Amino acid sequence: MKPRLLNSFRGYRYRYRYRYGYRRKKPEIRNIDKGIIHILASFNNTIITVTDVKGHVIYWSSAGACGFKGPKKGSAFAAQKATESVIYRVVIKRAAVLITGCGKGRDAALRVIQHNRIPIRAVVDITPNPHNGCRPPAKRRV
Repeated sequence: MKPRLLNSFRGYRYRYRYRYGYRRKKPEIRNIDKGIIHILASFNNTIITVTDVKGHVIYWSSAGACGFKGPKKGSAFAAQKATESVIYRVVIKRAAVLITGCGKGRDAALRVIQHNRIPIRAVVDITPNPHNGCRPPAKRRV
């Protein structure tokens, strides 16, 4: 039988947490000159991502990350809250907005960005559109 260590790392860690509690970092506010705000609005969720010009992600949020569950994630109000949580943590001097998808949250997210007085350089819809792409499934014979 293996002897048990009295001061094992696991025991020390749990005792430290119990005594001092969890140390939670404050969310830091990041400043960027030029940025791109990506809005992905599907029927089930809305994801907002802020990147710099090169495409490196600075901050992101979604309706699900803001605490909405189930069908409420696809609502316009959830998209509004997700966009607010991103905008309060990132200060952008100029931004371009790229919108993907056709969910309810696309207009709500854009409205929040305009309301917070972020100068928008361009609003581009990059939703992929098929040019008569895949062959549809065969018709049902009943």
